[in-house]
Amino acid sequence: MLSRASSALAPKAFKAAAGRVAPAASTAVGNRSFMNFFSSSIKADFPEDISEEQVRKLFYLWNDALATLDPKQVADRYSSDPILLPTVSDEPRTDYAGLEDYFTNFLQLKPQGEIIDGKIKIGPGWCKDAGIYEFTMGASGDKVKARYSYVYVYEDGEWKIAHHHSSVMPEASKGQTITEPEAKELFHLWNDALATLDPDTVAKRYSKNGVLLPTVSDTPRTDYAGIHDYFTNFLKMKPQGEIVESYTMTGENWCKDVGIYDFTMGATGDKVRARYSFVYVFEDGEWKIAHHHSSKMPEAPVGKEISDEECRSLFYLWNDALATLDPKQVADRYSKNGVLLPTVSDEARSDYDGIHSYFVDFLQKKPQGEILESFVTSGPDWCKDVGIYEFTMGATGDKVKGRYSFVYVWEDDEWKIAHHHSSVMPEGMLAAAAKLAELEQKAA
Repeated sequence: MLSRASSALAPKAFKAAAGRVAPAASTAVGNRSFMNFFSSSIKADFPEDISEEQVRKLFYLWNDALATLDPKQVADRYSSDPILLPTVSDEPRTDYAGLEDYFTNFLQLKPQGEIIDGKIKIGPGWCKDAGIYEFTMGASGDKVKARYSYVYVYEDGEWKIAHHHSSVMPEASKGQTITEPEAKELFHLWNDALATLDPDTVAKRYSKNGVLLPTVSDTPRTDYAGIHDYFTNFLKMKPQGEIVESYTMTGENWCKDVGIYDFTMGATGDKVRARYSFVYVFEDGEWKIAHHHSSKMPEAPVGKEISDEECRSLFYLWNDALATLDPKQVADRYSKNGVLLPTVSDEARSDYDGIHSYFVDFLQKKPQGEILESFVTSGPDWCKDVGIYEFTMGATGDKVKGRYSFVYVWEDDEWKIAHHHSSVMPEGMLAAAAKLAELEQKAA
């Protein structure tokens, strides 16, 4: 039975693993400048060093937890903010309940693992072990090879698994080999496809059963139509990528390239760094992408910043959309979970269809707005603009003042309206109500 103290991996902690000789593995000396994982959130009391031998033994703490056949003990080996991409499930597990659920089923196979080949990297408060392992399933006697990557972080006095990615070996057929430099070059075929700005050309770089886990979408894309749809939107940013760090592994009819890449968005000039993993398979005489996982850097994201003036100018993007008289263009300015509380409707609009419906009617007045007073506040990935605006209704020439509040969020690399509340000026409304009451009293 493993104790929490044993996994802190101070010198005494490794006595729990003493006597076990780790299988021979090829390791690379950790480059401590590589991926400063979680640097902003690691406490200052993490160990100065962890050796490669100690990193390898972290796997066996996890393997010992498997041997208990208790899903809670296995789930306890993961950090408070974990990601598990398991071998035999399409569903990413990103919390304790999801981990426990996965291992409740997986442990019925009575798995025990052994590392065949792996490479280790070490940094301040984190370490990574990636390679190939083999499981013997005690329930059936089957042996299964898979690729693995573990990223460990030092959390609350012990080493925990922050990221665990396990995938089957992509041996679609036998015979085709590829060198590591050739494997690295496959990225540039994909990047050249991006440069065409044609989603069809990009989608054709993926295999028949390709899987894309994109950086800026929560939806896994598991077929041609889904991949094509993603790139239809992504290519509007005119992205071009450059590999910053790359680690390749090759076999017959498959190869893997994982690391870090930078994208320059030609439409805005923004630069975005992300982690990537490409698994390529040899299919129909050419190398295709069977698995593409792209994710934001796991250091606590700084968030998109915006100046007060830029925040204020977002109103004019919305106002320009009004000028098109196209309700779709206006509704597209709102976020996926946008809420609209309009001036001239009692009904809150909390989805795309409701917002679209409101503007079908409102745009018949040909409104154009102007901000009279504005007060802006902002933070990472959000900003708020509240004040008074005035609309001129082109259909009638009427002018209408109202109070407004816009809350914007950074969503899919664009500022969108998450909350829009518009209301009539209360003094005019109250004066009209008082006048009406006076007339009613005289009539009585």
